[in-house]
Amino acid sequence: MSEAAPALGDARRSGETAQDTEPRTLRGLIRYFAKLGSSGFGGPIALVGYMHRDLVEERSWYSEEQYQQALAVGQTFPGPLAAQTGMWLGYLEAGARGAAAVIFPFVLPPFLMVTAIAIVYAKYQGLSVVHSIFAGVGPAVLAIIAIAAVKLARKTNKQDKVAWAIAVILCAVTALAGAEVIWLVVISGLFGAIWWGGGLPSSRGNAPSFAPAALLGAVKGFALAGSGAALASLGLFFLQAGAFTFGSGLAIVPYLHSGLVENHHWLTNGQFVDAVAMGLISPGPVVIMATFAGYLVDGFTGATVATVAVFLPVFFFVVVPGRLVRRYEKNRRVKGFIQGATSAATGAIAGAAIVIAGQVITGPLSVAIALVALVLLLQRRRKLSEPPVVALAALAGLILF
Repeated sequence: MSEAAPALGDARRSGETAQDTEPRTLRGLIRYFAKLGSSGFGGPIALVGYMHRDLVEERSWYSEEQYQQALAVGQTFPGPLAAQTGMWLGYLEAGARGAAAVIFPFVLPPFLMVTAIAIVYAKYQGLSVVHSIFAGVGPAVLAIIAIAAVKLARKTNKQDKVAWAIAVILCAVTALAGAEVIWLVVISGLFGAIWWGGGLPSSRGNAPSFAPAALLGAVKGFALAGSGAALASLGLFFLQAGAFTFGSGLAIVPYLHSGLVENHHWLTNGQFVDAVAMGLISPGPVVIMATFAGYLVDGFTGATVATVAVFLPVFFFVVVPGRLVRRYEKNRRVKGFIQGATSAATGAIAGAAIVIAGQVITGPLSVAIALVALVLLLQRRRKLSEPPVVALAALAGLILF
């Protein structure tokens, strides 16, 4: 199942560290995703951008084709985009063991951070400071997302006009609908299987079919062991959230609001808004908001059950179809499907960035913070990395808001 690391290019950037020139190993991936989970701000769009920058462009641990495959898998099957993309990269290295080895260090740091904040939050019956920090961090996160979305689209679509057309359509639809429309991603993949895969299939050359709905049985009947019916109900709810939500981690927000606030009445609307804010301003996957919500429902046990439950389906949606995807990955129609789905994903990601902009840009101060963050992130001589920019934005939020 393992795949040899691609040969490192001779022409590398002058200033790279020794770690950047090491060959790809499972141990190296574990270290990388632990760091990404600890300092990767910006949510799913930014996280997949970091993976491309760090693992494809700088370290050459994966080829462009392998990364596009990971992004297509993450966008096509249910589950949060960043976690699924990262798991697939781990799967390419060491199969199911690699996928599990990647997700644990990716989730553990933000789990510990968010749980610690939730403890303080619950003790003091809410933290108004969360809103102030979010008001500052939100625009900075938007700047990070915008840069990641543009770079990802350029790298994926290159000079292909058809790929750009797909991306533009998905961007517009996502922005207008306010959510990612997963079936358009699948349709784009099917179109790509025809356009880039050599035309319409003949009766003898049927392309393999990947139906996400057919795979839901792998996790639908999972039995939870908890301390009582309430805990079991909590686990089942988050298990379904991970199993039936397509697209980036932000796509899970409407489902969580419906269940946590309206149906089960586990959280108030204010608590839910704070949980979403925590998911966006903390590093790592944005669905770590499940940890915050789980703690408010049933303490540390609830936080643990909610976190495990929301990420468990993601693991199955990588491992179960993994052999099939790898078996046919060189098939031209499968490659065409991946190209179409990936082009659609870049458009959906850009559209999601527009939706987020409408949520975090609330006035002139927000615009100013976003512009300053863009300048700090894009300048060449004294360019700042994302964590310091987020820290400065948080400070600005505390002062200005």
